[in-house]
Amino acid sequence: MPVDAKVIPPGGTIGIIGGGQLGRMTALAAARLGYRCHIYCPETDSPAFQVAASTLASYADEAALTAFAAAVDVITFEFENVPAESVRILSRHVPVRPCWRVLETAQDRIVEKGFFNNMAIATAAWRPVLDRAGLGAAAAELGLPSILKTARFGYDGKGQVRIDDPRELDRAWAAIGERPAILERFVPFERELSVVVARGLDGAAVCFDVVENRHRNHILDVTIAPAPIAPHLARQAQDIALAAAAKLELVGLLAVEFFVTTDGTLLANEMAPRPHNSGHWTMDACLTDQFEQFVRAVCGLPLGSPLRHSDAVMTNLIGDDVNQWLDILQEPGARLHLYGKAEARPGRKMGHVTRLMPRADRQL
Repeated sequence: MPVDAKVIPPGGTIGIIGGGQLGRMTALAAARLGYRCHIYCPETDSPAFQVAASTLASYADEAALTAFAAAVDVITFEFENVPAESVRILSRHVPVRPCWRVLETAQDRIVEKGFFNNMAIATAAWRPVLDRAGLGAAAAELGLPSILKTARFGYDGKGQVRIDDPRELDRAWAAIGERPAILERFVPFERELSVVVARGLDGAAVCFDVVENRHRNHILDVTIAPAPIAPHLARQAQDIALAAAAKLELVGLLAVEFFVTTDGTLLANEMAPRPHNSGHWTMDACLTDQFEQFVRAVCGLPLGSPLRHSDAVMTNLIGDDVNQWLDILQEPGARLHLYGKAEARPGRKMGHVTRLMPRADRQL
């Protein structure tokens, strides 16, 4: 059997690159299935360190990476801003799922948008921007308003600037640090959707229900499951996610985010090959949640049922919102999840709460 086709039985150790709340919740799900987890992260106060073995080291430390690989049976990652070269180093020693090529595609917006368009998946009109002259040319071609987004290391609205007037081009270019980017034509949209798909080592794939996401200050605030949309639109979103996962030869999870325009067109926005904030509702409303599904896929196990047994509304606890914890615990039907972070800073995700309701499928 090829090295990357290896099934990891319970009792094995999963290496997780990144020590945030996604790594923490993955480790907790892994423990339920009888796996150990080992976290690799350069930040000392990482929430995942509280629930798993850990290595504190730089992503550029090849000796530490090699030692980490020797201590685990399979490796995955909980966020995509990991140097692809580090993942390539790890893959010489142990299976890495998803593979480094998936990471390279998802961590660069230029590559990611090209991936979608090469698959005939519609996106907002966009152009690569490599320098200030390129920004001017892209703005002239696409028109304004448009959104300038860094090609790499952007999340929760960071690394994005809206441009409404040509006189703002210099300011916008400076604001993103004068680095490679894309310019994307502003899309007047009705709502934002996302869907999480799991794909196993054998190529089997299943989707969770499509959800609607609402943001506050560019950070996900509320996820509504299922999204109140027409069934054909939900099927279209799931089909796109399944096709993208297959094209990537993904082993793990893929979250794909969409805009629904005012005329009902579905546009892919971005994707993430890992558990996703908009999938947290599955922890309380599905037979198999996204984190257990992630562990199953990465270890080569059969995928579980993604069936939703309840409707749900997931709300992020951002910054001081976490101080509501006692009231939430007293609320019937509310499920509280805290991430073990010591300091509640503005914009920092401290936890989430999921409120469950009886399943009531909408006929639209």
